[in-house]
Amino acid sequence: MSDGLKNIKDFTLNELTEWFMAEGQPAYRAKQCYKWIYSGVEDFSQMTDIPKNLREELSERFYISAPQIADKQISKDKTVKYLFRHRDGALTETVVMSYKYGLSACISTQVGCNMGCAFCASTLDGKERDLSAGEIIDQLIFASRDMGERISHVVLMGMGEPLDNYGNVLKFLSNVTNPIGLDFSGRNISLSTCGLADKIKMLADEKLQLTLSVSLHSAFDGKRSEIMPVNRRYNIATLLNAVRYYIEKTGRRVSFEYTLIDGKNDTPADAEKLASLLKGMLCHVNLIPVNNVREKNFKKSRNTEKFKEMLLKLGINATVRRELGSDIDAACGQLRRRHNK
Repeated sequence: MSDGLKNIKDFTLNELTEWFMAEGQPAYRAKQCYKWIYSGVEDFSQMTDIPKNLREELSERFYISAPQIADKQISKDKTVKYLFRHRDGALTETVVMSYKYGLSACISTQVGCNMGCAFCASTLDGKERDLSAGEIIDQLIFASRDMGERISHVVLMGMGEPLDNYGNVLKFLSNVTNPIGLDFSGRNISLSTCGLADKIKMLADEKLQLTLSVSLHSAFDGKRSEIMPVNRRYNIATLLNAVRYYIEKTGRRVSFEYTLIDGKNDTPADAEKLASLLKGMLCHVNLIPVNNVREKNFKKSRNTEKFKEMLLKLGINATVRRELGSDIDAACGQLRRRHNK
């Protein structure tokens, strides 16, 4: 929609405060407005402690984003997958999973993806556009509302590459952790990247208390380039140098995501090479059974447990990710593609 209005959720509290003060309003009005935004109101008229004339001015300059649930799937394991339709009709996916500690949401940062990873459905039609900071946080607000329960953990691992949408993701992180916003703990946030080494270094300099997850998927440059085209730009050595920089700057352990594909990257030689690359690094390897994607021909590895045990024997901390939502469109991008078609 091109009505000239701006999404007020795209502003950080500092930016909102600057706008209010520029309009001759006291700074505390920005905090009042900010609280209302993250309490879930969808119209400025609901902000009852803000003067009517100011509410009218806000409605002439801004809108409060409120995506619609275009589709919803519920797995037998209680995993819920949402397809959200945003203001311009763009569709994005969000998955909410139940754990002992509460609800965790896997959210999208882009509409589609340009990274071209071989096993991923999100990238099949390329990237349509970036999500704004407000559209990213809306996934938490509206999924939580529909679930009737607070979401306590978030993973930026849905559709899109978070570090390819760096500015909006940083704004999202500022808003989601703000005590008068959603008040998430940074330690309950994970950000997953396919390996944009330059942006990993930028993120390190922010010194945020989040968990960085790096998609590796092979310890050999040739194999990794076949699976992940980004490796042709940032090879494994360049990527690992950036990860070491991140660990040094933040003191935080990094998680390496490794999707096991039968006959592709699951041999003893793959495990040995991976262990040699990561030896001595403050890290953890998260082994992921590959999702079945209709357009791809990859199959789940038959060597998952053997691969894990070999890494453990070689001194690398490794676990196998629990499979959730396997009876619904589990792979990112599948539900959106079906609706777009």
